[in-house]
Order: sequence, then C-alpha cells, then structure tokens
Amino acid sequence: MTNTFLQLFEHAGILAILISVFLNIFISIMGVLPSVFITAANLLFFGLYNGLIVSIIGEGLGAIFSFVLYRKGLKKWQFKDFQHPVILKLKNLEGYKAFWSILSLRILPFVPSGVITLGSAFSKVSLSLFVIGSTLGKIPSLIMEAGTVYGFLQVELKWKILIIISMVLFLIWRIKK
Repeated sequence: MTNTFLQLFEHAGILAILISVFLNIFISIMGVLPSVFITAANLLFFGLYNGLIVSIIGEGLGAIFSFVLYRKGLKKWQFKDFQHPVILKLKNLEGYKAFWSILSLRILPFVPSGVITLGSAFSKVSLSLFVIGSTLGKIPSLIMEAGTVYGFLQVELKWKILIIISMVLFLIWRIKK
C-alpha cells in the first residue's frame, strides 16, 4: 500500500502534499483505516522531518473534519448507545476535563483515533478545545509512529517478513483469546 502512495506522490509532484493531507482526512473520516501506510509514504517521499510535518498536518486536519462530521451526524441520527469505554469516558466530559482526556488519549498510539474522535463528538467539548487537544496529543504519537516506521523501513527484507509474520500470529492469538 505504501508503494501505491509513493507512486501517486511521485506523479503528483508539488501536489503530493495536498494529496497526502487529503488521504489523511479521508482515512480519519472513515474512522477504522490505519494511517500508518500514509505516514510511511510521507517519510519515504518527503524525508523524516518533512514527512512527519506533513503527517501531523494531515492527521490534525483529518481529526477536525471527522469531529465536525461526526458531531453533525450524531445530532441528525440521534445515536445514543455506544458502549466503547473511550466513548463512555468522553461522553459526559466538557471544557478542560474533555481537553485533557482527549490530549491524553491521543498520546497513546494504541487507542484508535476514530474512537477518540467519535467519543469527543459525543462530548460537550468545544471545537477549539478538541482541535488543540487532539493536535497536541497527536504530535508525540506520530513521532513514535514515525520512529517505528522509519526504523522498520531500515531493516533488511528477511527481518521485515519475520516481524510481519510475528505480528500476524500475535493478532490471531489475541483475537482467539
């Protein structure tokens, strides 16, 4: 998937930044797709630091668009009963309590981004506090992700295969459990 994004960026030239940001926004709105492939493509195409900056901008804007759309959708369809623990935690928060919770949850790279955004849309947090908390929280998370991806890209193919097989086996074991 990363190679597809790389080819797209190479053909796009200067528009590669806009395409990357748009893809991040799309993935954020979908809420369930991982953005790691775009992060990897950004790091390879733009370099470590510029790729990280493009990823932060794309994921930040993606969270904003998603928050606004989710909040409008929730009002329109009157969704009330989501039982995910993150959603339940955020649902009754407002103001700075919601801000600090969003910031804390965003820092943790293993908490699904879409769930945090959906939970925030359920809460009474303002758009401005969500934007600040979400973006500030994504920065350390993306730095960790970029470091992991960048390190993974430096590893020989045989080790990449071993790492991927190990991850798949772990996921299978975790799902069965």
